[in-house]
Amino acid sequence: MKIFLRYLTWFLNAALVFLFLLFAVKNSDPVTLRFLLGHSWQMPLVLLLFLFFCLGALFGVLACMGRLFRGRQQIQLLKRKLRDAGADTVVAPAKEAFPPPPDAIV
Repeated sequence: MKIFLRYLTWFLNAALVFLFLLFAVKNSDPVTLRFLLGHSWQMPLVLLLFLFFCLGALFGVLACMGRLFRGRQQIQLLKRKLRDAGADTVVAPAKEAFPPPPDAIV
């Protein structure tokens, strides 16, 4: 089963790359970007789309970095508190999330 999933993954990846390649071939027409003050820039449409996709992914990753670093800081703080509490402290087991089911009515 594991080998089948590996081959399926390879097949899907190859199909996706093939579709992106077809998209790139069909959208290779040059487009003109016009900026302020009369500046313009020409490039193929597929490169422009790829550039903006990469910029969007970069901004998305940067937006998540604050939460990631706060989470890591909190983990370090909790590890430090646990270490300072000492190894002889026994951690109480977690309580059940749900109450036990009621007895069956006969």
